[in-house]
Amino acid sequence: MTLLMTLMVRDEADIVGAMLDHHIDQGVDFFIVTDNGSVDGTTDILRDYESRGVLELRHDPEHHKQQSRVVSKMASDAYTVYNADWVLNADADEFFVPVDRSRSLRDVFREMPRSFGAFQVPVVNLTGPPASTGSGLQRLVYRDNRPIQALELVGLRAHASPDAVHVGKKDVIVAQGNHEVNIASAGSPGPELAIEVLHLPWRSWTQFSNKVAVSGRAYESSPDATPSPNHHGMRDYARFKANTLLPFYIRRHPSSEEIEEGLADGSFALEEFLSHSRPSPVGDQAFDSHTLDSARPVVDALEDLQHVYLRLLSEAERSTRLAAEEAFAQELHEATTLRDTRIAELETSLDRTLEHVAHVEAELTSVRNSIEIRMGSRLRRLLRR
Repeated sequence: MTLLMTLMVRDEADIVGAMLDHHIDQGVDFFIVTDNGSVDGTTDILRDYESRGVLELRHDPEHHKQQSRVVSKMASDAYTVYNADWVLNADADEFFVPVDRSRSLRDVFREMPRSFGAFQVPVVNLTGPPASTGSGLQRLVYRDNRPIQALELVGLRAHASPDAVHVGKKDVIVAQGNHEVNIASAGSPGPELAIEVLHLPWRSWTQFSNKVAVSGRAYESSPDATPSPNHHGMRDYARFKANTLLPFYIRRHPSSEEIEEGLADGSFALEEFLSHSRPSPVGDQAFDSHTLDSARPVVDALEDLQHVYLRLLSEAERSTRLAAEEAFAQELHEATTLRDTRIAELETSLDRTLEHVAHVEAELTSVRNSIEIRMGSRLRRLLRR
């Protein structure tokens, strides 16, 4: 069984080495990696892995949102060049792991039925305190289970979309940021073979702000790409251009008080697998006090808006609930009225039917009596003879 992973990366020096080591330890046989014009030392790290014979390094320095084309080519070559049985298309901040942590990816995929074709793997964002620099591997140790409403309050639209895992196949098409493939799914693994992705999307301000800027400029230089105004990347890019992105970055990370409350109500859950198994290639650097002070007014304003939003949401939910109850009561009244009308109609019809039956029975009785009289007279005449 050959397990292969594809990556398209740009400026991921803080985490790409740890990510590759993690998947090597998990039993991934080989990597096809396309460097998208990195300038932070990522290319040198990848060349080192290439020299070890575990990675094929490709280069595509253009930034025109060509991810689908590039990843699809790598995924197809995974099968046609390297005879991959299974292919994982990942980002540098994604760590695939079995749900049963006592097993490895190789253990799981040895038993994975190829008849599945393709299936989706849930992606779990890891969060924790914000930082200026660093990989976040030792700092982001909480599974983010916050409800969608709570995410919207801190500038996020939704949780991460699942990734698509697929069997090796020629001319496979990978789309929507590794989330979809053109291979039909004929099943998905049960609990004993389940896998998930631990995701570190906002591991530092330096990494995050650079990613937002690069992605936004790539969209601007790609007239054929038309993301929705609500696309999370474009919303962040608008904040970046308005110089308001930092407060949103800080706010989307929970405070120590929010983490404590979230651990109690299930909004967060401790997830230390990566922090225990994978040393950070770079140390995390906290924000200096001046940076935090400059962002604090906007962060406080966002928190104030949160309380206003929750109040309005509560009022809207209450109003919606009352409207629903009134609508239900009206529907119940109409249904009851219709039922009573129908019952009255049926009772009238039944009365008419019973009257008709009584009339028929009376006629039958009369006919029967007439027949009995005639038969009695005939029988008496016969007996007299």
